[in-house]
Amino acid sequence: MSLNQGDILKLMFLKRVIEKEIDLVEYAAKEAFAESLELSKVKALDKYPELALKFEAFTSRFCRLQDTVGDKMLPAVLKMLEEPKSPVLDNLNKAESYGWLASAQEWLALRQLRNQMVHEYIEDSELFLSALVTAYNNIETLKQFGYALIAQVDKRIKV
Repeated sequence: MSLNQGDILKLMFLKRVIEKEIDLVEYAAKEAFAESLELSKVKALDKYPELALKFEAFTSRFCRLQDTVGDKMLPAVLKMLEEPKSPVLDNLNKAESYGWLASAQEWLALRQLRNQMVHEYIEDSELFLSALVTAYNNIETLKQFGYALIAQVDKRIKV
């Protein structure tokens, strides 16, 4: 393993960030999904500003955790393992082959939720609700992937 000090500091930073982001997405999920979601409320979010803010927090934190794990930590861990630099899909397939990620295709499908939660909710409440529920049901996928990458760092870098 030929990591320089900067690489090690980056991995340790990402490890701390992922741990914090997991806590934050869990809290946001608990708040946003504290009561049953009704399509009628989602269609009328302008009348439920507190719920709208909870959805915004959940969406933001879900997407941020996904970015940190898949777009930042995964390439850093692969670099630590001296894997060649590759496109995102190749990295996800490597993560799947290492057993860190259950399915690269599932991860890509979860990435599509971003557009549904961030952009399309304005015009399609049913799509937004579906995306929210799908994201909520897949928090564990993000956590497991994040923790699997953290375990690789912990196994190889002793601080």
